[in-house]
Amino acid sequence: MLVLVAPGQGAQKPGFLTPWLDLPGVTERLTWWSAVSGLDLIHYGTKADEEEIRDTAVAQPLLVAAGLVSAHALFGEGIEDATGLAGLPSRIGAVAGHSVGEITAAVAAGVLNHEAAMVLVRRRGLAMAEAASRTETGMAAILGGEQDDVVAHLDKHGLTPANVNGAGQIVAAGTAEQLAALAEDKPEGVRRVVPLKVAGAFHTDHMAPAVAALEALVAGVPVADPRTAYVSNRDGGVVTSGAGVIERMVAQVSNPVRWDRCMETFQELGVTALIEVAPGGTLTGIAKRALPGVTNLALKTPDDLDAARALIAEHAIPAVATPAEEELREA
Repeated sequence: MLVLVAPGQGAQKPGFLTPWLDLPGVTERLTWWSAVSGLDLIHYGTKADEEEIRDTAVAQPLLVAAGLVSAHALFGEGIEDATGLAGLPSRIGAVAGHSVGEITAAVAAGVLNHEAAMVLVRRRGLAMAEAASRTETGMAAILGGEQDDVVAHLDKHGLTPANVNGAGQIVAAGTAEQLAALAEDKPEGVRRVVPLKVAGAFHTDHMAPAVAALEALVAGVPVADPRTAYVSNRDGGVVTSGAGVIERMVAQVSNPVRWDRCMETFQELGVTALIEVAPGGTLTGIAKRALPGVTNLALKTPDDLDAARALIAEHAIPAVATPAEEELREA
């Protein structure tokens, strides 16, 4: 069974969209999504420097656009454009995204169309950037240590385990002062505490204003029930309603990402292969350590597409059928 995953903020690098523009239709698609989102995605994906694309309000739409471009290149007409809801072919067993990657996954599962996704991710990025500007906050990756010990140590410093990624990786989030104290007082067994290039303490209570802003927006967003099993960051659960996907996606902004539980669900579903859409690398890196025996591939440039298609041909079979998928089969 094949799983498709989408990375979150921090995966972007200067110029990473450049090679994708050589594919037919990509420039036109990005031009349209730029108009929809009010952000020049081609400029930021090809010419902007590291500091410019670190901006939360820029990074999030850029990541979702890149993921959708690479997924469309991989599946072609399996992902509908324009007026239709997007959806992966039924041979994909499940989809999931890390943090903002959940929006990419929602498009792949058929919950959101492209335009709704680009409006939503732009507003999400702006709301989170505004929330982050209120207090000096940040995030840091903790490498090594036992999970329970690390979480208890973070609590002592008033920090939140904002990302529990599995494979011995937890990301702490909080104020600059709290993170500085953590760097001086590492949990037992931890090798390093690495500051992340993000603009705030995402997935913590510091993001509560952003949640309120998004809740006011999403009531009018057109959604459909997933056509492919959608695995949620909240607890690794498979969500079967479009409304449930959106509700969890909004709440997730101020709650920890449990990627470890997503990977546990992949195992329960019988995953044998995993493909990470562009800019791939982060989630496949975790999977190599946490999902032994599972073949994985990161889409970094169009040069990776042939290998990804070969992986699909070898591993893709239907897995969990959602109610919406059953209705489609019976129609």
